[in-house]
Amino acid sequence: MKELKQRSTCPVSTALDILGDKWSLLILRDMVFAGKSTYGEFVQSAEKIATNVLADRLAVLESQGILSKSVASDKKSKFTYRLTEKGVDTIPIIIALVQWGSKHGSTVVDPGLMEELEAGKDAAVERYQRLAREKALA
Repeated sequence: MKELKQRSTCPVSTALDILGDKWSLLILRDMVFAGKSTYGEFVQSAEKIATNVLADRLAVLESQGILSKSVASDKKSKFTYRLTEKGVDTIPIIIALVQWGSKHGSTVVDPGLMEELEAGKDAAVERYQRLAREKALA
């Protein structure tokens, strides 16, 4: 199991110890919004994560209880990753980052997602959390 050193007992510091690198957040983004669940799908992301970095981040997220890993039903040499309940709790964070980035950066955001968030952030968070839970049970 991959261990992380906790720098302090501050909640922000603790969250950053686990989620504070861009790759972990992008993996979670891909799971939530793109439905990705395999190593091969994650490596295809536009940001071009290096395979060694991807393997490391998946291991950290799994060891911290954010993701669970299981053997794929279609191929025994392939694994699938699903959000755990702890991982589902990151969805409001991911959504807040989408909103902040779309407001303060030069970004391209799925117009349907932005409409959904503008119609009601809480309802959108609940919907994505429900979808993630359903996928975890599948």
